[in-house]
Amino acid sequence: MGERKNGEFVGAFPSYGYIKNPNDNHKLIIDKEAAKIVKKIFEWKVNDGLGNLSICHRLNDMGILNPTGYKKEKLNQNYNNSQIISKNYSWCPSTVRKILKNDIYIGNVTQGKRRVKSYKVHKVEQVPKEEWITVENMHEPIIEKELFEKAQRLNKVDTRVQNSGNLSIWAGKLKCADCGYAMHKKYCKNKTGAVYEYYICGTYRKKSNKLCTKHTIKVENLENAVLEAIRYHIELIDTKELLEQIDEFSIKKLENDNVEDIKQKREKEIEKISNLKMCLYEDWKNAYITKEEYLQYKQKYEQDIDKLKQIINNLNNQQEKQEEIINVNSLWIEDFKKHKNITGLDRDIISELIDYIEVHENKKITIHFKFFEF
Repeated sequence: MGERKNGEFVGAFPSYGYIKNPNDNHKLIIDKEAAKIVKKIFEWKVNDGLGNLSICHRLNDMGILNPTGYKKEKLNQNYNNSQIISKNYSWCPSTVRKILKNDIYIGNVTQGKRRVKSYKVHKVEQVPKEEWITVENMHEPIIEKELFEKAQRLNKVDTRVQNSGNLSIWAGKLKCADCGYAMHKKYCKNKTGAVYEYYICGTYRKKSNKLCTKHTIKVENLENAVLEAIRYHIELIDTKELLEQIDEFSIKKLENDNVEDIKQKREKEIEKISNLKMCLYEDWKNAYITKEEYLQYKQKYEQDIDKLKQIINNLNNQQEKQEEIINVNSLWIEDFKKHKNITGLDRDIISELIDYIEVHENKKITIHFKFFEF
């Protein structure tokens, strides 16, 4: 706590635009390359009047690595988060917003924003702003205070909070088929003035139109397509063909009952070889065989036992998968039968039946049901 009150930097990784002083790890110095980008972000915001989304587009179009990518690729820091795994180093509005709000760029060191609530479960909680520890003029600023304050006023104007409390039935279910990013909901007016709802690729909307395309789809068309797909599968369930398909799984299970016989035979072989291995040791001690012969036969018996154990393990896996297929097919049949007279969609139906939906550029969709694809 003493280091924080003195304004010494105690974090593992400094904010984008700064690096630790090689002569004192508790002091920060400017990273000139990243600092240029920080300055541009503030200038674009205040002088050019760009919104956070437009700033993202400009940075991504210029091919600038976001702070995560910069720390990993340029500074070679041992920095890790979810973006490192996917190597998604493009900018998004939340990253720009954090930079514009960070008073480190005017020379301040603000720490103690979070604290560990429980060391046993590693639970971290946010600390009220009035309890943060801020010490001014601790390092060379990148941004002048006047420019920083103007950016704060603009940030307040740009902030829009949606508090409708209504969760879309498609929330967390729609992905762009090409980039894999979540689809974002938007509203638009047609020529008659009527407002309609549609979804658009989040990468295209929030990052850059050079990273992906629109992949737009009207909610009305989406609902019709999904409803039709669900009805189609309900009709399938009522057909003799599907029921016979399920019967085939049951027949296969009966046929695979001889798997138990095979397993028992292999286990008896393991027992037999294990006994031979034990006798082998006695033969060596009684000088019936040489040490070299003992080691040679011992290795062979152990290899044979390992192979037989692997066969038994494979048979167990086969039985588990067979059982899983039967159970899964029974489950999805029951789930679909519950909605036999379906006339509309709601959040519960979507959550129960659908894993996720991919939206393609040609307005087609791929529905990944919980148990199969369509």
